[in-house]
Formats: sequence, structure tokens, C-alpha cells
Amino acid sequence: MKEPFHPKIVSFLCKWCTYSGADLAGTSRMQYPPSILPIRVMCSSRVNPVFVIKSYLSGSDGVLIGGCHPGDCHYQSGNYHTRRRIAILKKVFDSIGLETERVRLSWISASEGSKFARISEEFTGKIESMGENPTKKKVFL
Repeated sequence: MKEPFHPKIVSFLCKWCTYSGADLAGTSRMQYPPSILPIRVMCSSRVNPVFVIKSYLSGSDGVLIGGCHPGDCHYQSGNYHTRRRIAILKKVFDSIGLETERVRLSWISASEGSKFARISEEFTGKIESMGENPTKKKVFL
């Protein structure tokens, strides 16, 4: 009998907003999947696209990037940089045949614990329906 698929989703979360929203979800005892592996970053703009690619090629089934809402960044325009970088990254993924749906960017404020839980559920469900990361089966040199 085949074991059920439990995805691993690396999540780069802005310290000021999304990570605090995740903390609020946890302290409020909101349920969200254990597949989310949070990594706190000072700003979503600090997420180098290489981190996303490395996570994906190292076996993560999905990558979630969370930041402050546009206009609310603690570093003024960091999330605008993030939005541009992720748009370009998705084009790169598409051009080399990787599934762009495995990367998600979401704006979640510190007071939106329920939104964090909902997005975590939605993204995990989507990744579960897509199945295991196909690059796990390939060898990259």
C-alpha cells in the first residue's frame, strides 16, 4: 500500500508581517497544515530568487513567500521589489520547464492570522493535488 503524500513547503516569511501573522494563527490555535516550514526573513525583498530555486531543486514540493501588503512595507518599497523578482522568477521557471504553480507570493499582515491559515491550507491542497516535486526524481549536475 502506498503511503499518503505529505508535501514539504518552504515558507520565507517577512518578520514584521507574515511571520507575525503565522504566530498569531498559532497562538490563536488556528489549524493549518504541518507541511509549512517557516523561515523568518527581515523583509520579503531579502528572499533571493536563488533561495527559491535552491529550495525547489533540493526537494521542497512548494515555496511560499509572504510579505507585508504593498505600501505597508517596514522598509518602504521592499515588497515592490519582491513582486518584480517573483514575477521574473516564475518566467524563468516556465522557460526551463519547472512548474510555476509551486511558487506562491502572498501579502499577509501581522493581524491576519486567519488569512495565513487559509492560504497555508489552500497552497498545501494545491501542492497535494499536483503531487511530489518532479525534480526529486531527476539528477542535476
